[in-house]
Amino acid sequence: MGKPVTVVWDRSFLGYDLGGDHPLNPVRLDLTVRLATGLGVLDGVDVVSPVTATDDEIELVHRPGYLSAVQAAPTAGWDVGHGLGTADNPVFDHMHEASALVVGGSLTAARAIASGEADRAVNIAGGLHHAMPDHAAGFCVYNDCSVAIAWLLRNGFDRIAYVDVDVHHGDGVQTAFWDDPRVLTVSLHQNPMSLWPGTGWAREVGGEGAEGTAVNVALPPGTKDGAWLRAFHATVPALINAFQPQVIVTQCGADTHKEDPLADLHLSVDGHRAIYLALRELVTRHDAKWLALGGGGYELLRVVPRSWTHLLATVLDRDLDPDLPLPADWVAHATRIAPNWPLPASMTDGCDPVHQPWGGDGDDAVDKAIRDTRRAVFPLHGLDPDDPRD
Repeated sequence: MGKPVTVVWDRSFLGYDLGGDHPLNPVRLDLTVRLATGLGVLDGVDVVSPVTATDDEIELVHRPGYLSAVQAAPTAGWDVGHGLGTADNPVFDHMHEASALVVGGSLTAARAIASGEADRAVNIAGGLHHAMPDHAAGFCVYNDCSVAIAWLLRNGFDRIAYVDVDVHHGDGVQTAFWDDPRVLTVSLHQNPMSLWPGTGWAREVGGEGAEGTAVNVALPPGTKDGAWLRAFHATVPALINAFQPQVIVTQCGADTHKEDPLADLHLSVDGHRAIYLALRELVTRHDAKWLALGGGGYELLRVVPRSWTHLLATVLDRDLDPDLPLPADWVAHATRIAPNWPLPASMTDGCDPVHQPWGGDGDDAVDKAIRDTRRAVFPLHGLDPDDPRD
């Protein structure tokens, strides 16, 4: 890595607050930055403040009428529709402004890449991948992932791969680029039969003229580190190699963790670290730019801060020893937030995320998911779905 990494952060991101006991609590962002700072990950890094996205930029993906609804919602006093005012997406003060700032954070990162200032950029406040062109969904008001990709397509890039490792299907991004052969969307997620939003089947491969550019790996509940990584390595590297993207955008949701309260995959923080290392290896091997975003993650104290501190360290090439103890001042701060919540002692869950390579002949549910995906999309890229060498 030659150029400095752009890290986009400002405490104003904490204004994206859905309120009350909503699972998407912005404290997870604050705790992540505090932990990364305490461990020296951000030492000497020029952290860049986000620039709020304009309406025109947001409308690269979202419809003008939807923006008007979001802007009016806090004072409307009636049902504004568009998925707003629900339990998942409650209306909150300054909703448009807070949401536009998250989009602006991802656009700030994208601009650093497009300008040549950085080859890698990260916005942990981003990753709101469920928002659709005309409605909110899944805690997401605006889809910063899609807006950043759409902006990059207008500013010098024509082959972008989006890799989503959140436990939920990256449905909003897939929808945004369903018919666009310039964007490869890859999502590894819990099986849609067992988890919202109920989409993301292997047979969803892209629209007419873009067949093969939507890729979905639907993993069974209970999938652990080794099996998840086997599925990743059996599908993603070959497709990235065939597609040859200029930019790889990653949505790095931490809700695949075994302690996450909203889903049922069983990964560890060590597994997350292995995923981030695998993503970096893809970026390096293909000499691609890297735009890394946050995403889901609802174990706010024990999981997200450690996982995304590993993410920041990985993007910055400042890999952390998993056995590194958590700083005492960070532990004290987290304890004040949740006095009765037991905290981990170090940056590891004590798991070894080793995986067995896919051999083409396994018969468990993960191997079936691998075969389903490979058979659906590999031939569309000139790859042999049954040959483990592809």
